[in-house]
Amino acid sequence: MTKIKMIGLDLDGTLLTSRKELTPYTKEILAAAIREGVIVLAATGRPYSGIPQEIQTFPGIRYALTSNGARIIDTKTGEVLIEHLLPLKSAKKALEIMEKYDTLQEIYFDGIGYADEDKLAHVGKYHHNPYMWEYVLKSRKAVPDIYKVIAETNQDMDKLQGVFADMEERREAWEELSRLEDIVLVGSLGYNIEINAAGVNKGKGLIALGELLGIHREEIMACGDGDNDIPMLKEAGLGVAMANADERTKAAADYITDSNDNEGVAKAIQRFVLGGSRVC
Repeated sequence: MTKIKMIGLDLDGTLLTSRKELTPYTKEILAAAIREGVIVLAATGRPYSGIPQEIQTFPGIRYALTSNGARIIDTKTGEVLIEHLLPLKSAKKALEIMEKYDTLQEIYFDGIGYADEDKLAHVGKYHHNPYMWEYVLKSRKAVPDIYKVIAETNQDMDKLQGVFADMEERREAWEELSRLEDIVLVGSLGYNIEINAAGVNKGKGLIALGELLGIHREEIMACGDGDNDIPMLKEAGLGVAMANADERTKAAADYITDSNDNEGVAKAIQRFVLGGSRVC
């Protein structure tokens, strides 16, 4: 097997437990891989501000693929290495559609997520997982009016997201949004819709970062559980799906590991990167 030199890790449902935590053993395994010279990074739909501080400051983690690949950052220098933004015109059209429905709308500019403060006050209505509530409230900047932020910023954005209170409304909104040009839709949580510029996905981003760092496709491992992870599981030399992943995601993977609550990422890295030896 080709030696793995880079590992892209989805966060929610993958690296993090359902409680949004890193287990002690997972931290040991990540540290061991980094000591072996492997580049380990978060490959997430979250904005950079939404990556847990524990991961942002994890010794040896230098890069972050955020907003599904729209923004890839060298966290040591602050340099944006790769950027493919959602055109403002397309974002406004998408927001007009989502305004018809009961949604918690979020806009991401320069690695920061903004959301309407009135909707955030009722976050439990939109996020079905209670462990998401604290994360969202801590990582989103509450504003009185996201449209005012858009007007003041007046620039293309990393990503747009709508979190739906009603699944039938989500289905209808997805159908409407699918008719727009220049965008791509994913829904990693199952009750949300994430909107990026057409052509943006984690797979392209991970491969592009590898090219910048002199790492070949077959030397890249990716782990994920949701529909926004499918492109990177297919593109990477080794795609690993979690046991808790949906069936489409599992079908895209080369290997299925244990669940996120049973240290599936650590077990996969132990098997394919550290030669099966357990770290003590």
